[in-house]
Amino acid sequence: MQSVHEIARAIVAREGGFVNDPDDPGGPTKHGVTLRTLRGLDQDINGDGVVDIVDVHSLTIDDATKIFAEHYFEKPRISDLPPALHATVFDMYVNSGTTAVRLLQQLLVDMRFDVAVDGVIGPQTVAACVQAMEVAPDHFVDAYGIARRNYYYRLADGRPASRKFATTRAGGKGGWITRAEEFIDPKYHLTHAEHQARVAKWG
Repeated sequence: MQSVHEIARAIVAREGGFVNDPDDPGGPTKHGVTLRTLRGLDQDINGDGVVDIVDVHSLTIDDATKIFAEHYFEKPRISDLPPALHATVFDMYVNSGTTAVRLLQQLLVDMRFDVAVDGVIGPQTVAACVQAMEVAPDHFVDAYGIARRNYYYRLADGRPASRKFATTRAGGKGGWITRAEEFIDPKYHLTHAEHQARVAKWG
């Protein structure tokens, strides 16, 4: 099983270098860490007393790995979940914050577990995840990944500016979809035709 730092390093590699996409609500981003995140954590990377775009540019891979491990894995208690869920929930948390936990909790509710869909990992959520992994050890992680993929499609349904993250200009799977499918067994991946059918209404 991968360590938290190994998973965090993989997330950093997946996120890439500096980007400043006007359609990204997080603002300027490097290694997956946004300016909004740096300001929220008061991370003055270059020590000049101001948290700004210069700090985003100054961010190193080690900085990003540490931020993710501390604030996106340990602090939200993803570490308390069954190890098989660590990589996928952690990756989703970096991408979408507490939505990652709400998706997990809603999946548990759909499986008839009594948990609150509040985005907070507590004893109730942890215990339900342990039971879910016992009930469906070969399917629960895939089910979460599929729920994640569906979330991205729904998000793009309602926000046209985000569709470029879910599909390429050529009609293939965009970064959001391929990212979700990295954590799903290949037998559950959508075919090119299935993906195109799902996004056809976007025009």
